[in-house]
Amino acid sequence: MSVQYRPVTWTRNKLIYDLVLALGISAFVIVFLRYAPGWLESPRISGPQLRMRAFGTCAFILLTIVLAIGPLARLDRRFLPLLYNRRHFGVAIFFVALAHALTVLGWYQAFSPTDRYVALFVASSNIASWHAFPFEYLGMFALAVLFTLAATSHDFWLNFLGAPLWKAIHMSVYAAYAAVIAHVCLGLLQAEHSPWLLGLTAASVLLVCGLHLAAALKENGPAETETVASDDGHWVHAANIHELPDEGGVTVFLPTGEKAALFRYDGKVSALSNACAHQNGPLAEGRIIDGCVTCPWHGYQYRPEDGCSPAPFTEKVATYRLRREGDRLLIDANALPPGTPVPPIVLETGA
Repeated sequence: MSVQYRPVTWTRNKLIYDLVLALGISAFVIVFLRYAPGWLESPRISGPQLRMRAFGTCAFILLTIVLAIGPLARLDRRFLPLLYNRRHFGVAIFFVALAHALTVLGWYQAFSPTDRYVALFVASSNIASWHAFPFEYLGMFALAVLFTLAATSHDFWLNFLGAPLWKAIHMSVYAAYAAVIAHVCLGLLQAEHSPWLLGLTAASVLLVCGLHLAAALKENGPAETETVASDDGHWVHAANIHELPDEGGVTVFLPTGEKAALFRYDGKVSALSNACAHQNGPLAEGRIIDGCVTCPWHGYQYRPEDGCSPAPFTEKVATYRLRREGDRLLIDANALPPGTPVPPIVLETGA
């Protein structure tokens, strides 16, 4: 990892990101409260109902955006800045969803003879009926998942749980999204028949599914797994030298199912695993800083020649052998053990 690494930092870019996020949420709620009656909602809707719709719609759109950021960044590197501060985005979604839940409780359960939290769960339990299905269960499930993700977003939990378990927990955001879609379809869309509400829900599903499918098709393109006959390893086409950015990396999709990160730096080229040892961050989307490959997510660093973090840190990632044929580079798809030194390909001047 980086010598300058600190677990929690608020850089200028992060502060701007958070400020834009907060202003966007505030502007959406204000505009919704002002213009939604008569457009998205019935003009006879009450004030508390309008507020719960404003928070609920805002949380739904934010959840759609945060799920679209990942595939967008894989399809076009210009979206990468949105990816780097996605944890704060997720925490914001939880608080907006919580505001929606509290507004619902304050309106529908305010005069309940039983505790309003208990009343929420016992008001309807007819799970066999589509029309009377207790869609509140789905909303509470999604809120519980969002709380879990927000509460464990700090690096403390990442280090405590380990990267594989932490990442598996945070993949449950897709279960929360599915629950939210069902919550909307079985609740709001059965009571309201506005084409805008139906269109917004359908557009969200199409956007999230379509972007993930497009990113998957791009990452599994056949051109990048061209095999070259050789008795010494499993060599495949990696990249053309003139396509490599200076001090930057490209992702190589290997026939083994793994990904390698190819970096050009100081007139040389090296290859190492694309998965950061910290949180499996995409190293190929990082940059060369202080002579090291730097993960775009949290700044963990590795020397390109051997995949080792600079002292005093001890993280290591796998490395790969490279071979040059004219303007193109071949890579041995068989990864070497983490920390194995590999001589870089030295480029001629002007290559």
